[in-house]
Amino acid sequence: MTVVHHRYATVQGRRLFYREAGPADAPAIVLLHGFPTSSFMFRTLIPALADRYHVIAPDHLGYGQSDAPSVDEFGYTFDALTDLTAALLEHLGVSRYAIYVQDYGAPVGWRLAEADPQAITAIITQSGNGYDDGFVSGFWQTIWDYQRAQTPETEAGVRAMLTLEATKWQYLTGVADESLVSPDTWQHDFALLSRPGNDAIQLALFRDYATNAPRYPALHEYLRRNHPPVLAVWGKGDPIFGPEGASAFAKDVPDAEIHLLDGGHFLLESAGDQVAELIRDFLGRATVTR
Repeated sequence: MTVVHHRYATVQGRRLFYREAGPADAPAIVLLHGFPTSSFMFRTLIPALADRYHVIAPDHLGYGQSDAPSVDEFGYTFDALTDLTAALLEHLGVSRYAIYVQDYGAPVGWRLAEADPQAITAIITQSGNGYDDGFVSGFWQTIWDYQRAQTPETEAGVRAMLTLEATKWQYLTGVADESLVSPDTWQHDFALLSRPGNDAIQLALFRDYATNAPRYPALHEYLRRNHPPVLAVWGKGDPIFGPEGASAFAKDVPDAEIHLLDGGHFLLESAGDQVAELIRDFLGRATVTR
């Protein structure tokens, strides 16, 4: 059985939780989770990679087991989450690493890569959007409306995304066999979303997500200039970031490896073995050349 450590580190005065496994001297891979989950989403992927890689999966501030200071105590932005992640990696002595980005993990990962291109050995994106092509407007319109104007009506629209039913919807939509997805997933996430004050954290990040798409041209320039190995593995039925978001990476990295699998936004829940096999094959080749 693979040993997975569950650890805490205090960086910039904030206590961050992270899961860690694998040899400390092995090539590193950093797993960056999305909304509304935590490093819990990687609970089966970590053991599948840890025989070859030093795997680190942090919880963003406000998520999982990390600190969740109120919005009055901390300004929740993607810049701020990136700064904390960079500080954690520096604290751990990790200076070169591959990234696996999903959902909110993507804007954090892109900022890390743009700030220190030489640190990134490879990119795995699983519903980690980097192009306008990926936005499914039926889902995003509610968030865009809220970003443009914070009114009782627009806030009610995004608050609907913080419910148990909406969390369950994220996990099950696009999955052909729903029995493959454990109910523990959405129950776990909803319990953490429901902590006092966490709604305000989520609203702040919904607003700040507006800063991400304008940065996409910088991401595309980074990809063209540095040509990191890219694996895009995406659920065909993702209702939030459509498969066009995966295919778009080939615009700037022509040899990007793109796989569209049966599944939804949280592809690891229904196709985890397939994703792990693709990652192991990809990293086995990518880390040799970087």
